[in-house]
Amino acid sequence: MSPVVVLVGPPGAGKTTVAQALADRLGLAFRDTDQDVEAREGMSVQDIFVDHGEAHFRALEEKAVAAALSDHDGVLALGGGAVLSPATREQLAQHRVIFLDVSLPAAVARVGMNANRPLLLGNVRAQMKNLMDQRRPLYGEVARFTIVTDDLDAAQVTDRALQLIDEDSA
Repeated sequence: MSPVVVLVGPPGAGKTTVAQALADRLGLAFRDTDQDVEAREGMSVQDIFVDHGEAHFRALEEKAVAAALSDHDGVLALGGGAVLSPATREQLAQHRVIFLDVSLPAAVARVGMNANRPLLLGNVRAQMKNLMDQRRPLYGEVARFTIVTDDLDAAQVTDRALQLIDEDSA
């Protein structure tokens, strides 16, 4: 079993929204690895970061991604930092991955001052720039396709993703 498509990208790119829309349009199940971690741990990602630290969360995330890649056959959205794991990047090489890219200004506008994103606390723009600079090459490494989402709404990104899936399946 394997996901039909896996979405990666930074916070604010629209991964969860687009993954849900793709799943609906394809008649498939939707799964988000951050939600998997929260369900398993019985606490929010933010609380895991505060109570146990980022390293603990990343270990949980790596396990959640591995499980989802092996037992989910729908549409999968990964947390923005999942690509930091070399093991995850290696596993993603076997899957159809779409990188939802977004510029820094668009990402900051979409995320705003969202306190549910622990790595963005404080100066959101500076934190987001650091995350994007660090992770953008990793997203590109694992992705078969890239969609720049800046000037697109969720429906347009979903349409483009469906087109890429169709072309890749042909």
